[in-house]
Amino acid sequence: MHGLEYEYRTGIGTDIHRLIEGLDLMLGGIHIPFGMGLKGHSDGDAVLHAVIDATLGAASMGDIGTLFPDTDEKWKDADSKMLLMMVRTLLEDERWETVNVDLIVHAEQPKLEAFKGHIKRSVAELLGINFVDVNVKAKTNEGLDAVGEGRAIAATAITLIRRRLKRTL
Repeated sequence: MHGLEYEYRTGIGTDIHRLIEGLDLMLGGIHIPFGMGLKGHSDGDAVLHAVIDATLGAASMGDIGTLFPDTDEKWKDADSKMLLMMVRTLLEDERWETVNVDLIVHAEQPKLEAFKGHIKRSVAELLGINFVDVNVKAKTNEGLDAVGEGRAIAATAITLIRRRLKRTL
């Protein structure tokens, strides 16, 4: 019987951005209709930034700030979907593939229940994995800290990646 052996690794990522009036709100690669958006050097998509950090961490490839520094104008207003696709390519070059992602979006407002499926689909498509292999949870901070006061949105992601080691008999 032939089998495959895999190396598995997990990574965790977090991100937080301040809410600013007049900006589009991008979360998980989708536009969320809201009167404010997240301020960042790129498009401020805290969900995709957390996924990028979790993925890079799992592969021991650093973090988003090292790969896409906010001191480099090249990344100013960058689309975070493009950044995640670049990270996916880097991982694939090293034979890594994403197995699953679990996400928490920490936001007092807007309410995200209606958007969780869209975020899930977007993240799955960007990573080239099945819809069922992404989970999205939305939590409030019960009025505590900048998130709870509605001044910021944060995200936490954990991911599992794997790569094929060798064939066994």
